[in-house]
Amino acid sequence: MPAVPDPSNTTPGDEAAPGTPGTGEDVCPRCAGSGRVDDAECPECGGTGIVIHGVGGG
Repeated sequence: MPAVPDPSNTTPGDEAAPGTPGTGEDVCPRCAGSGRVDDAECPECGGTGIVIHGVGGG
């Protein structure tokens, strides 16, 4: 049985929890993947440099 996505692992830039079907990782547009903005942790990705976005179409 697949793991259930945990919404507590999301950051403000995520469209869904990691592991949600139909989603994938993308480079954070705010920090360009560095995880830092103005010498501080990026508030969009939580310092990971990655955000979760929906993929595909319907």
